[in-house]
Amino acid sequence: MPIAAEDKPGLKNSRIVVITGLSGSGKSTASRALEDMGFFCVDNLPIALLPTLLELSSASVGEYTKIALVMDLREKEFLRTYREVFDRLSAEGYQLEILFLEASDDALVRRYSQTRRTHPLAEEQSLGEGIRQEREMLVPLRSMATLVVDTSTYNVHELQLAMRELFSQRPLGRKMALTFLSFAYSRGIPQEADLVIDVRFLPNPYFVEALKDLPGSDPQIHDFLMGHQETQDFLSHFENLLAYLLPRYEREGKAYLTVAIGCTGGRHRSVAVAEKMKSLFQNQFPVRLRHRDLKNSA
Repeated sequence: MPIAAEDKPGLKNSRIVVITGLSGSGKSTASRALEDMGFFCVDNLPIALLPTLLELSSASVGEYTKIALVMDLREKEFLRTYREVFDRLSAEGYQLEILFLEASDDALVRRYSQTRRTHPLAEEQSLGEGIRQEREMLVPLRSMATLVVDTSTYNVHELQLAMRELFSQRPLGRKMALTFLSFAYSRGIPQEADLVIDVRFLPNPYFVEALKDLPGSDPQIHDFLMGHQETQDFLSHFENLLAYLLPRYEREGKAYLTVAIGCTGGRHRSVAVAEKMKSLFQNQFPVRLRHRDLKNSA
């Protein structure tokens, strides 16, 4: 009979992260970033060996308190048995964090073209068809994920930074990690968003010549927006909504929550509102701020 994790002193405070997701989405980069943070990392671990690995790590009290495992469809049995294995480990008391990485089809095609690597499902079909097939196969796994990260716009260094920010701020048992993400509707809604707020109804600094070229983080943009009563009313309602929702998401076991805030170009209103929300909630939750489209805005 398996020994419950709560009876294993070596795992009581351990952090176990399963890195998975689409081929080409950056799993190896994420693993290297976590390894630099002190995680014991294993790439392409056979799913059947996961319980054994955790048993062995539990016997090494204090030696492996942070473990990261890259697991995906390269291992033939993974898709067939991952749910059964994960459920069994959860029932035994292990607290698995499942990090699912994904990217747009265009980004994946570009990465495979640059690296000249072969997609695991594209040996007998086109690269695009292999990507689409894998995305469909991984839908159930994605639904189980603790955290979904879209890496489409990340380079290697940005993805490493994102991993350091996300996994250095929330050990198990700590507060839910909160991300405020500004974006441009013209470039699409972020796939990793849990909540999406449209602020295109707010007064637009783009049409003020003196403000047009300034980023939303500039104090002049803040002053312009706050000079309108509708902005003040909206921010008050938005703050109250999040104050109501966030503790309830955390109570349900949500480890990470991404609040995406969008405007037309992702330069002014969404950036300013995201900055304001960070200032309001950074003393209550570990908060990360990301402006997805600011550097690409005109």
